[in-house]
Amino acid sequence: MSDQQSGLEPLMTIDEVSEFLRVPVITIKWLRQEGRFAPAVKIGRRLSWQRSAVLAWVAEQQEQEVAA
Repeated sequence: MSDQQSGLEPLMTIDEVSEFLRVPVITIKWLRQEGRFAPAVKIGRRLSWQRSAVLAWVAEQQEQEVAA
């Protein structure tokens, strides 16, 4: 059964999230420690992220327009 059929999406490693967002891994770790990043999926000792969760987090970070 493929991921598409099961309804699961592939998980991203911290390195993949870092590359996707174009920020250092340490930034992802810091944001997570501060409770200001997308929720992770913990499998054993490894953290992974759903792409949709990272994209939703990015959308929340968009600055609002400043009224002149």
